[in-house]
Amino acid sequence: MNNFENFRKNYPSFIFRSYNISESENNIDIDFDFEIVGLAEFHPNWSFTKPENFSVKNDITFERLAFSLGMAELVSYWKATCSPDIIVECGELSSEQIEWWKKLWFMGLGEFFYMNNIKTDIENFVDVKSTGRFNNTTESNLPESTGCLVPIGGGKDSALTLETLTQAGLKCRCYAINKRNSITATVISAGLPESALITAKRNFDRSLVELNKQGFLNGHTPFSSIVAFSAEITAYINRLKYIVLSNEDSANESTVAGQNVNHQYSKSFEFEQDFHNYEEKYLHTGQYYFSFLRPLAEFQIAKMFVSHKKYLSVFRSCNLGSKVSPDIWCGECPKCLFICLILSPFLSRDELTAIFGKDLLNDTSMEHYFIELIGKSEHKPFECVGSIDEVNLAVSLAIRNYLAENQSMPFLLQKYIDMGLYSPDTIDERNEKICHGFSENNLLPEQFRSVLIKEMERLL
Repeated sequence: MNNFENFRKNYPSFIFRSYNISESENNIDIDFDFEIVGLAEFHPNWSFTKPENFSVKNDITFERLAFSLGMAELVSYWKATCSPDIIVECGELSSEQIEWWKKLWFMGLGEFFYMNNIKTDIENFVDVKSTGRFNNTTESNLPESTGCLVPIGGGKDSALTLETLTQAGLKCRCYAINKRNSITATVISAGLPESALITAKRNFDRSLVELNKQGFLNGHTPFSSIVAFSAEITAYINRLKYIVLSNEDSANESTVAGQNVNHQYSKSFEFEQDFHNYEEKYLHTGQYYFSFLRPLAEFQIAKMFVSHKKYLSVFRSCNLGSKVSPDIWCGECPKCLFICLILSPFLSRDELTAIFGKDLLNDTSMEHYFIELIGKSEHKPFECVGSIDEVNLAVSLAIRNYLAENQSMPFLLQKYIDMGLYSPDTIDERNEKICHGFSENNLLPEQFRSVLIKEMERLL
């Protein structure tokens, strides 16, 4: 019997016992109570800054939002034992809602199942029972919402979204979970005051880490769904109409070749559609959730982003580096290498070295990540990276630039040539196809679609 089966046998029940909403003068706090029966209790909490003269007392819409955030959070704790039963003792879930959550968890845990060699399916990985009720029945009667809430992660994508929308004259506030230096610097670089940034504090229950040290299951969860539900709460209490994400078309590609295992599932268009529909049917906030960059590939975004030089010294996309204060580029992970590669056709070697603090294209220790990124491995890196085709295009364009300028070829680019992958005759055709691509699988309102097309025409 493997660990997965053993844990499920020994800990058959996971309970979402309660959520508690409390208000102070300046904050709205939500405390959650989860339990793996016979093993551990977990008490994560969130704190949201409250606008003046605002209250969520007896507000059923806010209750739905708080409960939903708990449903997004619980999977991080459930995965320690993958208990076959989840019992929801608070809130209310119809059978259709239960199927919605099961789909999110199953698809969002694809990497977790793959890395832990867990063989299961969407029907049998968990059974969900809802026994609770909402405390309130009063629908909110708030003024109509306006303006945009733009979640900022500190990377190039959200910086491009914010820059484009502010330059188009749209009213924008920014949103972050647990503020970091690169996030604040992005907001300021966009010409907004620091007060335009709304921060929610997420306090993760660290007792889960101790369980992981003891050998209980660990792995990737759909964090972007937590961003979605917490952003929905922030937009609701601040009366902001549009929640404007910065997820791109490239996020739809599976991480594992030939399998539906996507590290970025909760950034995919499939999840975006599902969330949009769930909000309309069950949450009733009046907010509109969509991704501004959904029609574009990472390659297009990179090409547009580099025209805004003011962000080059402040943006950060490294997950390992985000755990350091101030956040940095670690220069050792596949995410750092991907960003370097996708920017390499548009920035000089010196400019790239200035960003990452080292010459990543000439770093022999990055060879195995490079092989994964160009699609010559069983899977791409389990990171938020672009598609294999656009990485190969970026590498090919960079090689052509080095050859045209008679510069010495960095190690990774020479490796690409030595593998027989460099095909100069197809570069222009591939470049034209990607740069003029515009996926119609998007939820952009017409106003935002027009802004994006105009910016594409200007920069591409």
